[in-house]
Amino acid sequence: MKIAWQRMYVLAAFFALLLPSASATAAEGIPALLINSDVEGGQTWSVSLQALVLMTTLTLLPAAILLMTSFTRIAIVLGILRTALGTAQTPSNQVLIGLALFLTAFVMRPVLTEIHADAVQPYLNEEISVESALQTASAPLRNFMMQQTRNDDLVLFLSLSESEMPADVNDIPFLVLVPAFVTSELKTAFQIGFILFVPFLIIDLVVASVLMSMGMMMLSPLIISLPFKLMLFVLVDGWNLVLGTLAGSFFI
Repeated sequence: MKIAWQRMYVLAAFFALLLPSASATAAEGIPALLINSDVEGGQTWSVSLQALVLMTTLTLLPAAILLMTSFTRIAIVLGILRTALGTAQTPSNQVLIGLALFLTAFVMRPVLTEIHADAVQPYLNEEISVESALQTASAPLRNFMMQQTRNDDLVLFLSLSESEMPADVNDIPFLVLVPAFVTSELKTAFQIGFILFVPFLIIDLVVASVLMSMGMMMLSPLIISLPFKLMLFVLVDGWNLVLGTLAGSFFI
């Protein structure tokens, strides 16, 4: 017991010696998180602060993929297609999300290539600052979102934010552009989904009418119509048409 108390006294004395130096460090500021001004008027961030910003950005990456790329339209259309086929959980959610991610990477490849060439690579070569890299990287993404955003949706969110349409589209804040882009993507996705749903709906109606005329009302029409819908989808090379149309809809 005596030895334990002696150890506690030693630890207390040790922390008491460290307390003045810790207070002085806190008063001076943590040197690892600093923003210095250079000769040209820009700002230079410390390595620790850059790592902190990078880790914070990575946590927002899933939201950026969902709301600022082609992923929303592709995922919704593939989900509607599965519902129209009536195949329940086939393909599974993992397959559809994986397909949507790879198709998103294909559609966004020109944008990502431009961001890498104009922002990421110069920043890694220490040619531009963090602020310049972020501003340069946002330009291609902004142009992509503006091409897919309807003017009505953009005007709606500008009015909700009590802002006027700027003379230059580059002056539209992301807080306005992102919801307008997502709204336009949802509208486009449901339009494509409606077109996909119509032929399968016709097959369901025809099968239901035939079964009712034959007096087989206790038999579910889905059991009979499912093979016909799958056969139609395979004969017309449905996956090629759907994926090709989805990818092409972003380059019109």
